[in-house]
Amino acid sequence: MEVNGNAGRFGLEEDPDLQFLLKGGDLVKVKSRSWRKTRYFRLNEDCKTVWQQTSKRFKKDSSFSLEDIDSVRYGRQTEGLQKYTDSLADDRCFSIVFKGRRKNLDLIASSKEEAKRWVSGLEKIMTGMHSLNRQQNSEHWIYNCMRKADKNADNKMSLKELKHFLRQINIEVDDSYAEMLFKKCDTSNSGTLEGSEIKHFYDLLTYREEIDVIYEKYASTNGQMSSGDLLNFLQNEQREPVSLESAKKLIEKYEVDETAKQNKYMSKDGFLMYLNHEEGSIFNPAHKPIYQDMHQPLNHYLISSSHNTYLMEDQLKGPSSTEAYIKALMKSCRCVELDCWDGANGEPVIYHGHTLTSKVLFQDVIKAIKEYAFKTSQYPVILSLENHCSTEQQKIMAHHLTSILGSALLTQPLGHQMPKSFPGPEELKGRFLIKGKCLNKLDAAFNNNTTEDVDSVSEEDEAAELKEAEQKPKDKSSKKIKLAKELSDLVIYCKSVHFSNFEHSRDNHAFYEMASFKESKAMNLAENSGTAYIHHNMDKLSRIYPAGSRTDSSNYNPVPLWNAGCQIVALNFQTPGKEMDLNQARFLPNGKCGYILKPEFQRDPASQFDPKNLSVGPWLKKKNLHVMIISAQQLPKINKDKQKSIVDPQVRVEIYGVPADNASKQTHHIDNNGFNPMWNTKFQFTIYVPELALVRFVVEDYDAASHNDLVGLYTLPFTSMQNGYRHVPLLTKRGNLIPSAGLFVHIMILDAK
Repeated sequence: MEVNGNAGRFGLEEDPDLQFLLKGGDLVKVKSRSWRKTRYFRLNEDCKTVWQQTSKRFKKDSSFSLEDIDSVRYGRQTEGLQKYTDSLADDRCFSIVFKGRRKNLDLIASSKEEAKRWVSGLEKIMTGMHSLNRQQNSEHWIYNCMRKADKNADNKMSLKELKHFLRQINIEVDDSYAEMLFKKCDTSNSGTLEGSEIKHFYDLLTYREEIDVIYEKYASTNGQMSSGDLLNFLQNEQREPVSLESAKKLIEKYEVDETAKQNKYMSKDGFLMYLNHEEGSIFNPAHKPIYQDMHQPLNHYLISSSHNTYLMEDQLKGPSSTEAYIKALMKSCRCVELDCWDGANGEPVIYHGHTLTSKVLFQDVIKAIKEYAFKTSQYPVILSLENHCSTEQQKIMAHHLTSILGSALLTQPLGHQMPKSFPGPEELKGRFLIKGKCLNKLDAAFNNNTTEDVDSVSEEDEAAELKEAEQKPKDKSSKKIKLAKELSDLVIYCKSVHFSNFEHSRDNHAFYEMASFKESKAMNLAENSGTAYIHHNMDKLSRIYPAGSRTDSSNYNPVPLWNAGCQIVALNFQTPGKEMDLNQARFLPNGKCGYILKPEFQRDPASQFDPKNLSVGPWLKKKNLHVMIISAQQLPKINKDKQKSIVDPQVRVEIYGVPADNASKQTHHIDNNGFNPMWNTKFQFTIYVPELALVRFVVEDYDAASHNDLVGLYTLPFTSMQNGYRHVPLLTKRGNLIPSAGLFVHIMILDAK
């Protein structure tokens, strides 16, 4: 049995939870009120996949990979379970939530204990898988593993034993690559490898010419790299301001050979281990935690924001779902949108009005938001209400908001006198802010000036625009809606107002009165009045939303709007693509908390920064970026079903920032090599405004006849890049990490003359 190999890698050989999962058991699978079937589930011996029995005669019983699981949730925490099961079954329910578009697996166990064991067992193994490293340990250890893997002790290794051995030494290897290398090494054509063939296989697998060259250049102490040599490498090549102490710490942390570790040397295996870890990553580890000042006024930050958050797919007929809110919040989105309409039985619903998208209860959405808002970030969440409800149902909305969110809902300005500017994210930790129409000025909260119970205000810009698009000429009054005082009173710092022009806003609007801009209007302002827009955003918030014509929920490029200092640049989080990559990259540093402090020149009232016409100023910190694309490792196949489909990889480096910085360059393609392609191609870019630039690495499968397929990509802010020899992790189109793949590059950032 192969099981112990993988369990051993996770340190779980004897673990009772693991044994429970391997044995498996019956669970009730729930798809609707009427569809409930008992199915047998168990963890496969590879400890990587779960087998489930199916009833379809023609379908083999199916397995799914633990790598495809996004999370495991105990209790009735998905829409399906809330809708189709009784609250009495709460402690026996759990759900497996998948990445991408695959439907959740909603399950009921026979007891509370069993449900908990499934959840904790799966979580334990998933944690084990995530902490695994893509590098192997020292040779001594490797031979030990080889001996263990040689099950029948005949000193020969079959392909199956070899794959098991690779998993034992933490080498993530694509099956097809393992087979290709096996055939190459099996010179005796015996179907097994023995003696020198095994050594040859291991050498081929781990050999990286480019690492040899770097290691030999710096290993000047009897062919070994002493702590002094390593320090020399860190200071001169990686350009890190570190001490000898830091070099010794790296040896302690990554050296795999005990003798080398004792002598304070780093072997080639240890060196490779260091390069493949966080310290060797292109992303600066110092930017991983929250490192920015979080006490500035809220409008001094870019805020990760979602549009039509309730949609799972497109905005004409896609399903609306609380799950979509959970997914966005778990990606640290801090501003979500709720389109509210009158529902049956007096309960307001959320959906994309006048379309076929399904409806979801307002109160269910608020419950889901309450549950998931602060799991990945403690900083405030803005609920952007687009209100189409009657006053009766608005009162019910206000009731749900106050009763479900409780003290986390901000219903009064902070402090005891009328504020002149926003509080900061730090002061608003764990709080919800409501954005919407409001009948009063904020002073009313202090002076008890209250308006009539019901009054009318003009509709949200987005809603009004949709009405205009419905062609029928309507009189102006139809753009008014009645507003219930209960709901109006919950709007404190984010009162929606209509935008006419910058002068009008400056003279008539207070800091807490904010406008929403349709993308075309915002792009136009950013392009033609950049400086004025930046100044508008120095004391107010701006929300940008995609045009209603984007029925497929596609996205616009957020970068020009961030360049103009717009904070709430709302994107369709449910639609993967370049725009969402840029959003994920912009919010990658600072603890992925959903707030990024704008550069000083976008906050200083004296600033004359204009992204389009760059003049001399503190924003102009011209840099030359030298990138060498050296190699890639274990790129995944695109068409797994086609045996011959080994990738022909090429790499493109793209820069996004102010117009002067936008650029793109690409390498040649390499035929039929996804295992260890080498390019050694150098690019140079000039970056004028580094604080606004993002760098994107895209690996594609070159195809002369048709569109190139995406293999993997990675995007990060220019200011979060490390110099020197770095590995670049690769993500899928939907932003999930590809475990065994990576790029190897050299980065040099120099001040330009």
